[in-house]
Amino acid sequence: MKRLFIFAALLLSAMLTWNLNASDRYTLLDLMGSAKPYPAPDSLLTHPDSLQAVMINHVGRHGARFPASDERAMALLDILQKAEKAGTITPTGRMLLELTYNVVMYSTGRWGTLDPLGMAEQRGIASRMRETYPQLFDDGTVTAISSYVPRCIMSMYSFTHELASINNHIDISTNSGRVNSPLMRPFDLNKEYVDYRKDGSWKPVYDSYFDSHAPANPIIRAIGADYPIDRKQAQELSMTEYGLLAGLRAMSIDGHITAFFSIEELNALWACNNLKQYLQRTASSLTTLPASIASKLLDNLITTTDDFIAGRNDSIKVMLRFGHAETMMPLLSLMRLPGCYYVTDDMESVAQHWHNFHVVPMASNLQIIVFRSTSGRYYVRFDLNECPVPLLPDDSRIYIPWDEAKARLKYCLTGQE
Repeated sequence: MKRLFIFAALLLSAMLTWNLNASDRYTLLDLMGSAKPYPAPDSLLTHPDSLQAVMINHVGRHGARFPASDERAMALLDILQKAEKAGTITPTGRMLLELTYNVVMYSTGRWGTLDPLGMAEQRGIASRMRETYPQLFDDGTVTAISSYVPRCIMSMYSFTHELASINNHIDISTNSGRVNSPLMRPFDLNKEYVDYRKDGSWKPVYDSYFDSHAPANPIIRAIGADYPIDRKQAQELSMTEYGLLAGLRAMSIDGHITAFFSIEELNALWACNNLKQYLQRTASSLTTLPASIASKLLDNLITTTDDFIAGRNDSIKVMLRFGHAETMMPLLSLMRLPGCYYVTDDMESVAQHWHNFHVVPMASNLQIIVFRSTSGRYYVRFDLNECPVPLLPDDSRIYIPWDEAKARLKYCLTGQE
């Protein structure tokens, strides 16, 4: 009973904090960052009657998952159990300890695997695709590839199973494995990039930002002010706490994250995580290397679209690819899509212009929809997370002739007109 009272008091305090900060820029779901569940659209997309959809080229991230590993949970359990033994743990800490135990129990044997929400996200995208473009699934072939990681494979199967359940006459072929790594996991294969991610020029920039922005108080409120810990350790453990709890919604666990963080602290920790992904996974003023690793994938998208339009491979009406957030961020940056590409020397401004929750929520996807006009000309539309976005700079057109789109993508790929 006492535990329930403490929990209720903390939850009420968190709700009051949220109300007082209701004017903050980002929603609570946004502050989950790249662990944000997929923002499914409220309605189906439409297109002009003069255009007929004839092909879809898709690449997407796996759906919502259990935590990728037990690393964060074990780190939190370790510090909280030590605080409990030292007698400094607080009521907030006991609540966090119980929640962390629940995450471990729920995830054991399933770390990193696709969860029921993730399967539903993929089924939803597939269902909307089928409902919006039914003609593509009546007489064409669907091909799908994925990385070798089980959550990507299961995302592919959830998606294609939904298509087949709607129409079991669809011809679907699937393929997974390391053979697809050059497209879906280039971040493992490019040695220069692996070295950069490990200890590149991004690290001192990030460390400086983290040191001045990451709050230490969240973990201190849990382990107690008398627990012996320095500020740097407290900042890092607060980020660990954020990283674990930000993923709860993707696991369909209601963990009341605002019982452990103020909105200001959530904004600060999200901004740190957001900056780290931006520096590690996209083009920046430091280097274009993170974006360039997606060159093979972008070239594949250009080539397969061009082959379809030229009639060299026009029987495959839908091409699906399933990878990771680390697949999507470099690709979208390389393509310079709005909101996905931002170059600046002012790292303070990144949180206003590049948002991981917009670029790579769970099940994030890019769909290149190919249309044929009544005159026989081909146009393309680029849908990011099922929302049309312009491709050309300073040009708001959504439907672009393929020759213009191809020239722009080639420029993004090579830097040459």
